[in-house]
Amino acid sequence: MTATVIDDIRVSVTGGELSEKELKVYADHAKEKFFGKTIMAMDITVDGDFVDIDYTIEPTKFERIRRITGYLVGTTERFNDAKRAEEQDRVKHSLNGMMEQI
Repeated sequence: MTATVIDDIRVSVTGGELSEKELKVYADHAKEKFFGKTIMAMDITVDGDFVDIDYTIEPTKFERIRRITGYLVGTTERFNDAKRAEEQDRVKHSLNGMMEQI
């Protein structure tokens, strides 16, 4: 097994050898396939004329989504003053006592 870094992607090759040019083509393909995501690693297995590639993609940060005053939002920073007041006045329910009963 050989390991190298191409365009900040850790690339491991097993079962054969690939040139630097071939690795660059695979890295470019991965960046196009997963556009907007960070590719951390590629594990390439060579099987004769075929290759299998396993990609490791950096996990996407999950933003909490809430239903507030009829809208699905992550944050309230884009609300105008009236919508902020509506959110402030709404009744908020808690599950604290419910969890103890279950």
